[in-house]
Amino acid sequence: MANINIKVISDPVCPFCYLGKARLSRAIDLYKKTYPAGKDDQFNVTWQAYYLDPTAPTKGVPVNERMAARFGAERLEMMHARMKQMGAAEGFNFTFDGKVGHTRDAHRAVQLAKTKGPEVENAVMTSIMKSYFEEGGDVTSWDMIVDSAVRGGLEREEVKKWLEEGKGGAEVDRQVEDAYRMGVRGVPHFVVDDKYEIGGAQDVGEFLQTLVAAKEGKKGASGQDGLSC
Repeated sequence: MANINIKVISDPVCPFCYLGKARLSRAIDLYKKTYPAGKDDQFNVTWQAYYLDPTAPTKGVPVNERMAARFGAERLEMMHARMKQMGAAEGFNFTFDGKVGHTRDAHRAVQLAKTKGPEVENAVMTSIMKSYFEEGGDVTSWDMIVDSAVRGGLEREEVKKWLEEGKGGAEVDRQVEDAYRMGVRGVPHFVVDDKYEIGGAQDVGEFLQTLVAAKEGKKGASGQDGLSC
């Protein structure tokens, strides 16, 4: 049995991070079904914080307004149509009805989840992204963050106390700086066993190829060709 560690450098307001996580999960499932004795291998998915916009407001603003100001209404409509199509292929529905802002507090909640183990950490981050992308959540809202964290397996009062006391912030900021020093300029960015790197939301086949390479100790491909923010 092999233990394969996958670190995902991500910001929960990046739609390609949500998409990439879904594709990675499908690749892991496919690996377990098709690779010889693959069902016995263990995959530990953890998350490293990243700020797409360090200057984002601490109070959430409608994502459609912010994105329209950046890209223009016509281009934004085309982008939304494309994302909805790709999301549907993974079984979820992008609504783009949420509010966007600084993600430090969302990352802090994930930092608490990290102390409970990879399974809870992964569940909490996925829950936060689901709330934001599919349920019209405000990524800066403590209410949304707490509800998402509880859905991911944390205790409500523990999360509230963690946020109120400002815990996890230094660790989150350090993770962001580490990602910048690594040269990461877009997310998602996947690091497998500290050896293999996958840039962007690659196809399932690309993920699977890298997982097999990690298992067999072969040279893995690294690139920045996948969809990224």
